[in-house]
Amino acid sequence: MKLAVIGCSQLVTLAGPVHARTGLEMRDLGVIDDGAMIIAEGRIERTGPRREIEPLIGDATVIDAGKRVVMPGFVDAHTHPVFAGNRANEFEQRISGTTYAEIAAAGGGIRSTVRQTRAADETALLEAANRYSTWFLRNGTTTIEAKSGYGLTPEDEYKLLRVIGRIGPLRSVATFLGAHEIPDEYRSRRVDYIRLVTNEMLPHVAANHLAEFCDIFCEPAVFSIDESRGILRAARKLGLELRLHADQLSNSGAAELASELGAATADHLEHTETSGIAALKAAGVQPVLLPGSVYALGSKRYPNARAMINAGLAVVLATDFNPGSSPTPSMPTILSLACTQMKMTPAEALTAATINAAHSLRRGPSLGSLEPGKLADFVIHDRGDYREIPYFFGTEPAKTVYIEGRLAFER
Repeated sequence: MKLAVIGCSQLVTLAGPVHARTGLEMRDLGVIDDGAMIIAEGRIERTGPRREIEPLIGDATVIDAGKRVVMPGFVDAHTHPVFAGNRANEFEQRISGTTYAEIAAAGGGIRSTVRQTRAADETALLEAANRYSTWFLRNGTTTIEAKSGYGLTPEDEYKLLRVIGRIGPLRSVATFLGAHEIPDEYRSRRVDYIRLVTNEMLPHVAANHLAEFCDIFCEPAVFSIDESRGILRAARKLGLELRLHADQLSNSGAAELASELGAATADHLEHTETSGIAALKAAGVQPVLLPGSVYALGSKRYPNARAMINAGLAVVLATDFNPGSSPTPSMPTILSLACTQMKMTPAEALTAATINAAHSLRRGPSLGSLEPGKLADFVIHDRGDYREIPYFFGTEPAKTVYIEGRLAFER
């Protein structure tokens, strides 16, 4: 099937270097005013000014963007989309002054969602996850990184990963997060749980190709630096790539650990300081910044995005969609927070949520930009200028969403 997209006020291609973008590269979106593109067999065939593309359309089905922005689908590189129930009650508790750490210590937080998720069967979890997938699509997201972590038993973790593999039509990249928390039944014998993750869960996940990445919540009150190092080294030996929840609640040295291990990403980084930023740069680790969780937890400590960009890091933005600390699937909202609270430019934010995010998932050669040969994941936004996407916050700008050239959502 051949498609031609015309009538783009701006065709935001993100065309450029084959690597993740850094420094001033993050501000170059490869915008083609009055642009157009041709798609064949689910891939981009050609992009350019409308006057150059229209004579080549032939018998292609024409999609008229109506003088709207057309850009790559967002790649959300940090989500937790498979869970049962929610934690609206904890939202109210936090408003009343109880901290996230106090709620967790009392048995709430992650462990509360674990109890609800264990009680749900695979069918119910898939139904909920597919519901959330439509929320992502409505906001212009076409690919998510999706973590387990709300099962914390072998079978429940495998159940979550199987569900991740069935989410559609949204594309998902699975990450094993069995080391998300110490479950209730192991609170007095954490060493046994770590052995369970390392010696049973990880080998099964790797052998059955249930995930591509392994993540861990590296925080003194959850998994220490030494515990995290052991689990992540075991994952690496089994062929899984590494991601870390790092320095979210304290400057624990998790950014340095991510650098030591050559992780693909270090995520959160709210408390990371100059030495951690330098370590990430030296090791080529991509920071994944999650301003939605800072906002939702009522904190004012956002990651130092400007220092990271100035240091030459290929910054990524993601929603951290989850039932506790960031219950939003809205990448446009995240872009707005990145601009207003972390002083990223709209262009830097778009780069961080598309091509840089794709590279963090090892999908840079196929996703994240509209260039010949890449998969035709694109969105027509009801906006005339890309800067309006973070500017008009709290809205859903996506009018139509295409995944591999097929219509996935239409408003």
